[in-house]
Parts: sequence; structure tokens; C-alpha cells
Amino acid sequence: MKAWRWLLLPILAGLVGVLAVGLRHDPKQIPSPLVGKPLPAIEGVTLDGQAVDLAAAGQGGPMLINVWASWCESCLVEHPVVVTAAREFGDRVAFIGLNYRDRRDAGKAWLAERGNAYRWSFFDPEGRAGIELGVYGVPETFFVATDGTLLAKHVGPLDADSLRGYLRRLFGVS
Repeated sequence: MKAWRWLLLPILAGLVGVLAVGLRHDPKQIPSPLVGKPLPAIEGVTLDGQAVDLAAAGQGGPMLINVWASWCESCLVEHPVVVTAAREFGDRVAFIGLNYRDRRDAGKAWLAERGNAYRWSFFDPEGRAGIELGVYGVPETFFVATDGTLLAKHVGPLDADSLRGYLRRLFGVS
């Protein structure tokens, strides 16, 4: 019977170690295999029906792609932060929306009611663009360099300080 106790001790120690490592991990820092690589060419239409290529959206400048949906509760919290930042920094950073797994009419109404932070919003009703970008859920935000390289990905709602920090650190915008 005492032999079982000696076998149980290393197993428990291993479980405690795994738990300790997991608790130190920030769930908003989900690694993306696309970080450091060019943004994939994703063609589609905007909420207004215009043909677009998401990778060309920045047109030679830095770009923020914010994944949102009218049914997303966390997007309600984040959206005023994005609207404020777009008003302040939109002349230096292209704020692009990606309306994810939504209905066109619902997305348009949501922006009309809450303010439109975006130069335009890519309409992704089936989630195909989201799959190409590695979207886990909404909201998520991608930061893209002038040359089209994906610099960072943020999972979950951004607060004003976090968004300003990304813009300052990645794009030199303040």
C-alpha cells in the first residue's frame, strides 16, 4: 500500500506544475501562426456590397482590422473605444472592420446606431475570412504593418489603454 503513495506523489507534483504554468498564461495572448507573416489575400465584399481585398485595405499605411458582430455582447463594450481611437488616429491608421458571421442588415443597423469607426467593414457571413485569419471568436483585433505584415493579434475586447499601447508600440502613433 505504501508503494502507491510514492507513485502518487510525482503525479500530483506534475499536475500542480502544469496548473501553475497554465495560471500564468494570459488567455488574451493566443498565439497566431500568422504573426510575422504577410496578411493573406482575402477577397470579398463590404457591408455596402463593394468588392474589396482585405490585404490591400491599408493602401500603404498601417492597418487595424477589428473583428466584430452585431450579436456580440463584448463588442458592445469595445466599440466605443474603437470609435474614439478611429476619430483620433484614423488619419494615420486605417481602421477596417470585419463583420463576422452576421447578417448584413443587422451589421449595418448596429453601426448606424453605435457609430461607424471603420473606413469600411468586410462582410463575412460564413466566417471564411475569419478562418483565413485564425479568428477564435469576437471581438478580435489584428494590427498590420505598412508592408502588409501581421504584427500582432489581440483576442477579446480592447480597452482604451491597451489600444493606445498597441498603436504606439507597433505604429509609433500617439
